[in-house]
Amino acid sequence: MLDKLTAPGMGTRGHPQYEFMGITRYWVYSKEKMERLLTEGRIVQPGPGTVPRYKRYLDEVKGIAYGDTWDDIFPINSMALERLGYPTQKPEALLERIIKASSNEGDLVFDPFCGCGTTIATAQKLKRRWIGIDITHLAITLMKTRLNDAFGGQLKYQVIGEPVSIPDAAALAESDPYQFQWWALGLVGARPVEQKKGADKGIDGKIVFQGDAPGIFENVVISVKAGHVTANHIRDLRGVVDREKAAIGVLISMEDPTRPMQTEAVTTGFFESKTWGKKYPKIQLLTIAELLAGKKIDMPPIRQVGVTFKKAARHRGPEGEQLKIKETDKRGTR
Repeated sequence: MLDKLTAPGMGTRGHPQYEFMGITRYWVYSKEKMERLLTEGRIVQPGPGTVPRYKRYLDEVKGIAYGDTWDDIFPINSMALERLGYPTQKPEALLERIIKASSNEGDLVFDPFCGCGTTIATAQKLKRRWIGIDITHLAITLMKTRLNDAFGGQLKYQVIGEPVSIPDAAALAESDPYQFQWWALGLVGARPVEQKKGADKGIDGKIVFQGDAPGIFENVVISVKAGHVTANHIRDLRGVVDREKAAIGVLISMEDPTRPMQTEAVTTGFFESKTWGKKYPKIQLLTIAELLAGKKIDMPPIRQVGVTFKKAARHRGPEGEQLKIKETDKRGTR
């Protein structure tokens, strides 16, 4: 930018007055320094008879420290790319500023209420170690999906407190059926249709995949049962699939399906994908034991972006420099 070279009168700093490039003013620098800056090409006279200006470069300016009132970071709007649909989601720019200002690379960042994982994802980008805690398995599933999207599934981390065995799953189902339901849906990458406790109309979760035509998406509807299951549950699921015009219905249960349940499922038929040239069972039965062993829903690949879960942006590797913050009070800066 072209910055000013003039200064107040003599005053306490004793700014000198003299003629320079045909203009007489009080100047910031001595005449000798002004002549040197002119020789170096750092002084520009925009036009004949105008006051000379100093040519200042951005990399020479340290900038102004952030204050403790930040009004330059805006809430996440409905069209923001980073929006994941979590009700209390914070902007990554806010967490980035906090983390940079209060830690160095390699330091440990701890968020005991991390929701959709903005803090831990940002900490990872800024090369910090991190620990995140949340009480709901819905949030845990969302965080795992976000980390996978942002870092390509190459990030190594451990989830502590998640069921890893049938006894663990049974204990969770007994203590909190809704948490069990959200955890089970996370095993298949489904999103709950209701984030609050209430009527679900026979659908606990959904997965969306690309249909045979551009812009056409198909649904997989999922029902989770922690207790005793019978063939009636399969008939109910068939009714939900028909009502919702879903491609596939899946029943996830703790118990192994009975022979009548298997018969009821098989007689429902198949969903045919012309794109993939394959038929998929219309009704599928999966147990928690099978899911823990790695079995997946038999369905077409999910090719769309951010329909089941809003897809987080891929990390591109920003630098992790530290920022400084100044505090202010009624008396001014301190």
